[in-house]
Amino acid sequence: MSPHLKKKQRIIVLSLLILLVVTCIISICLGKASLPLQRIIPTLLGYGSFKENFILYSLRLPRITITLLAGIALSLSGSILQAITHNDLADPGIMGINAGAGVGVSIFYLSFSINITNFIYVLPLIAFISSLGTAALIYLFAYDKLTGLHPIRLVLTGVGFSLALSGTMVFIFSSVDPFQVDFIAKWMSGNIWGSDWPYVLAILPGLLFLIPYTIFKSNILNILSLNNHVATGVGLKLKSERLKLLITAVALASLAVAVTGGISFIGLMAPHIAKRLLGPRHQLNLPVTMLIGSWLLVLADTIARNINVLLPTGIVVSLIGAPYFMYLLLRK
Repeated sequence: MSPHLKKKQRIIVLSLLILLVVTCIISICLGKASLPLQRIIPTLLGYGSFKENFILYSLRLPRITITLLAGIALSLSGSILQAITHNDLADPGIMGINAGAGVGVSIFYLSFSINITNFIYVLPLIAFISSLGTAALIYLFAYDKLTGLHPIRLVLTGVGFSLALSGTMVFIFSSVDPFQVDFIAKWMSGNIWGSDWPYVLAILPGLLFLIPYTIFKSNILNILSLNNHVATGVGLKLKSERLKLLITAVALASLAVAVTGGISFIGLMAPHIAKRLLGPRHQLNLPVTMLIGSWLLVLADTIARNINVLLPTGIVVSLIGAPYFMYLLLRK
């Protein structure tokens, strides 16, 4: 790795960290219940009023923490999917993995007819199982015995599954009572509903394992990004490594959507921007990918919370991401 690239990475990481901190501070200050900038430090040090403590510790910080963690998870998931499928358009939302998680969580919620807060810590597991089942079906339908796994076929199959599962969500939405509709509607629109500390604790253990594991697999991701003949030629167990990383990508996406709902395009945009800044080597671009993903989601959530129209975070992300997706599609 050249000293020039290392220096460039450090500068980009530092710049993104500053941008992320500034965005988080703006997010803390803005909202229906505002917290003045000059009161943030005193409140953090324990000198805030009851109202200031409530705004900071009960409203702003848990929501910002959730968006940061979810942004990291979605961006890493997208980066893995793009590497193992050889497809720059791969994203857990576009490929139906997020929709699979939503259907599983909704069915579980409706089947047991209990308050969503009573099974917070089960949500990631339910989302993972349903997402993994969806990913397995997509892989099965996209795989061909003669040609193997074709990238374009995989994405088209994923889009088809995403549409089918979204239709299933609409059917579920139309067949339940109004009291239960609220949760499903929030999930479908990508409204960050899990904005409290228990939700942070529900997804944090999984991320503390999956994030280092993904970074550890950077070199494997580099090899998988090449064609299959090269990967096999260097002695890589192609099917085994691809399966491990596919499960990792599904797990990361599941943890995120379990608390944020159906948010797409973060996993598409963040890896692309990172690659344009630093090139294809995952050792360099994964840290930048995580920072970009978390910043994009915090920015989108801040915009969604502070405009006059009630707009879910997922819609704001889609307004940013859909044109970017079309640009990539036309370019390829």
